[in-house]
Amino acid sequence: MTDPASRPVTALLRELAEAGVPAEASPRRRSEYSYDASNYRVEPLAVVFPRTVDDVVAAVAACRASGTAVIARGGGTSMAGNAVGPGLVLDFSRHMDRVLAVDEEAGTVDVEPGVVLAALSREVERATGGRRTFAPDPSSRNRATVGGAIGNDACGNHSVRYGRTSDHVAEIDLVTSDGARLTATETGIRATDPADLFSVTRAEALAASLARLAQENLSAFRLEFGRIPRQVSGYHLENLLPEKKFNIARAVVGSEGTWAVVVGARMKLVPKPASALLVCLGYADVVDAARDVPTILEFSPAAVEGTDEAIVATMRHRRGSGSVLGLPKGRAWLFVDLDGDDAASVRAQADRLLTRLAKNGRLVQGRAAADPAERASLWRVREDGAGLSSRLASGGESWPGWEDSAVAPERLADYLADLRELLAEHELTGVMYGHFGAGCMHIRITYDLRSEEGREVFRAFTHRAAELVVRHGGSLSGEHGDGRARSELLPLMYSPEVLAAFSECRRLWDPAGILNPGSMTDPDPMDAHLALAGVPEREWRTSFDLRPATSAGTDPWVHAVQGCIGVGRCRADGGGVMCPSYRATRDEKDSTRGRARVLQDMVRGARTVEEGWRSEEVREALDLCLACKACSTDCPAGVDMATYKSEFLDHYHRGRRRPLTHFSLGWLPRWLKLTGRLPGIVNAVLTTPLGKVAAAAGGLTTKRALPRFASAREWRREIAEAGVRAPGAAGEDAAVLFVDTFTRGFRPEVAGAAARVLADAGDAVECAADACCGLTWISTGQLGTAKRLLAKAAEALDDGTDRPIVVVEPSCAAALRKDLPELVHTEQAERVAARVRSFAAHLADRVSAGWEPSPARPVPQRAVLQTHCHEYSVFGATAQRTVLEAAGVRDIVDANGCCGVAGNFGFEADHYDVSMRVAEHALAPALRATDHDVAVLTDGFSCARQVDQLDPARPGLHLAQVLDRGATRATSPTAPPTRDRHTEETEEPR
Repeated sequence: MTDPASRPVTALLRELAEAGVPAEASPRRRSEYSYDASNYRVEPLAVVFPRTVDDVVAAVAACRASGTAVIARGGGTSMAGNAVGPGLVLDFSRHMDRVLAVDEEAGTVDVEPGVVLAALSREVERATGGRRTFAPDPSSRNRATVGGAIGNDACGNHSVRYGRTSDHVAEIDLVTSDGARLTATETGIRATDPADLFSVTRAEALAASLARLAQENLSAFRLEFGRIPRQVSGYHLENLLPEKKFNIARAVVGSEGTWAVVVGARMKLVPKPASALLVCLGYADVVDAARDVPTILEFSPAAVEGTDEAIVATMRHRRGSGSVLGLPKGRAWLFVDLDGDDAASVRAQADRLLTRLAKNGRLVQGRAAADPAERASLWRVREDGAGLSSRLASGGESWPGWEDSAVAPERLADYLADLRELLAEHELTGVMYGHFGAGCMHIRITYDLRSEEGREVFRAFTHRAAELVVRHGGSLSGEHGDGRARSELLPLMYSPEVLAAFSECRRLWDPAGILNPGSMTDPDPMDAHLALAGVPEREWRTSFDLRPATSAGTDPWVHAVQGCIGVGRCRADGGGVMCPSYRATRDEKDSTRGRARVLQDMVRGARTVEEGWRSEEVREALDLCLACKACSTDCPAGVDMATYKSEFLDHYHRGRRRPLTHFSLGWLPRWLKLTGRLPGIVNAVLTTPLGKVAAAAGGLTTKRALPRFASAREWRREIAEAGVRAPGAAGEDAAVLFVDTFTRGFRPEVAGAAARVLADAGDAVECAADACCGLTWISTGQLGTAKRLLAKAAEALDDGTDRPIVVVEPSCAAALRKDLPELVHTEQAERVAARVRSFAAHLADRVSAGWEPSPARPVPQRAVLQTHCHEYSVFGATAQRTVLEAAGVRDIVDANGCCGVAGNFGFEADHYDVSMRVAEHALAPALRATDHDVAVLTDGFSCARQVDQLDPARPGLHLAQVLDRGATRATSPTAPPTRDRHTEETEEPR
């Protein structure tokens, strides 16, 4: 069938190609860009990744000639539907993302529109020695861009002190729909290039028309704009008034890409405070918290943020009780940032604030969070609010749409009280968080957007809520903009005179009428293009049990892949581990979000992605997913792309020829049974040219050295030498040491070390090894075999006790802990999974119980720590560090990122280059920054192999090897283990 989108786009693509601006219009690409972080889905015709302003001019000219819409896009984090549209999407975040110049003396920075806000702040602080920074800091700042912040007038956590993006613009460079290149300034508008006569003439005419528009509407502009700090809804036309000095730069901010395309800006900088302190305040509910905001504002805070108990409960449910540190008692909390010139004065200010609030009588408990870890933990609760609230611990879902209303801070409590009554009237629940100090609330609501009845409730409630906020003197939007979510409601907030001025102003800027249609003026209905509408009912049979994450009436697979709401944390350039492939390629298709959007179109049966489980577009989107599982922890919405990839590959390859690596690597445990009998011969062959031939024949890269294989008897000898008891001989208090396939086949010396360390920690040790976790079959989507192996493992390990099962290899531990109960749907599987611990996690528990590691050798004083992604995602990121610090390691360099090998991924020929680029994010720089005598901790076999590739002289060590009291083979913590015995071993296993 011919794609209907191909007809109108063919001429556009040809013209763009002739202009040297390639566009992408594949079904997969259009799916990725059909969504932002809102409720909406609008399929574009094509996507362009401009590299220069000339590319933008050429793209706009081609669209003007064909009447095609133009949608400018930054990080795609819009929650109001500002960044989706039916034409050509210009994604500035991939290439036009540079900080061009920092002028500390002038207090400005010159940027391209795609630069991420957090990267901009870092660069400014680096260039000014920490004296200056860029102030706007929305919770999405580590993926949102300057162009996006200009588009919707973003604010952020510290807006109480620093205001909105419009307070920080000096000049904005623009391209209009008729091809003019203009620069909006604080006193007018000019041609960006004085020699460009068309743009000079256009600037003069536009300035005259805007001045006339303001003169004709003096009264309305003065009365209806600027009434509260966060009046973001509509166009900011008050800045055209004489008393505002005809500040066109500020007027452009918040126009949501409907006036012109932003191609550059000069932004203002602010001094960075010398000292800051977070004060956390607990209240009975959000209304009580809001009533104390006027008192808090008397203390000149830099930020007053808030959240309710639902988000905190979800954080703890998803990431463990230790994920929220230092939270005082209460059911709603305010986070108050105080700053000043020195720590003592800031602390004294915090004490005065707490005393004053106690007198008010509403504060349940308050405390100052001086510890940096506590401070970071508390801010993360607030910053991940949108994602955390989307899938709640209670099992419900919540959605945006009325997530950005704002009132004057002194009216916030009354507004929230009335809003709760309105929610109750419509039988809805609102999860509340936001910028309490600015009167701006981000409220996600439990709409049912999947049913017609639920969508009717959505429309009726939102209309009533708009009327309510207007009665309280507020704004429909406080920073997200109006977009598709609220533009239809602007007549409730503004007079016909102002609405007519909006339309006239937009026409003056965009005479071609092609920029971001459907928003602001002549908007689409707020319930049109909803992403959850029109998804066909169908049963998608899966091997993984996804039912715990489902809601009533929704297919488990559909509900799972719809978990992504587009907040885009997977596109962050730092913090956490996800998404390693996106960090390597900077391509939306390689982000967790991009993959999820393609999967969402798959279950829609959309023409952009057809054929369901057989979809080539979905396979392509999943190709560079490393299955690291980091998204299951780092994604605020809990998206688990590794599981989705495994499930999809299982269906996709049924009846098809699988890649060779699904046999060479996917069947690795089977091959290890053979290599374990003749390791010496196998290892000798691998060192010859025949070894590379064999690797290539199996689909493996020849650029990476293959690991040396161990004898099948070597691990048994290690265990015997460690004095491990036979199964059942150690008693009910023993720890069961599970020696996994990777440890048995490649590094048996770790088995003995692990056994000795467990004994030193006070555990009677019993060994189990006659089982396989099925990991390699899971990662390659061979789930039938994986389920059989896991069922056998559950049967072998279910001994009727609750003894901990301590697994040497963290990826195998994660498979037994997480994948076992999801693939084997029995009580036995649940029992076994609940007992599984990674080696590091088990020792961390022992440290918490009072154990002090005491290795026979001196421990290294400095170490590079590479935490395996599966350990990170399933057992947490702190276990190895906890144990190392208890053992006396004082300087730990945390690589804090995926190593890039990730099981089979880094050994595959097609993925080697990406694997090495992933390593450059964290591991490779950490190795280069440390001397060769610094130990490298790699509990994961994959991580150890990447260290071998990056720094062959410095082998990666398992935590057990560092702590082993009985080790005699290595002369130092970084010396490689000898392999003489197991490389020469040829006897069959006993």
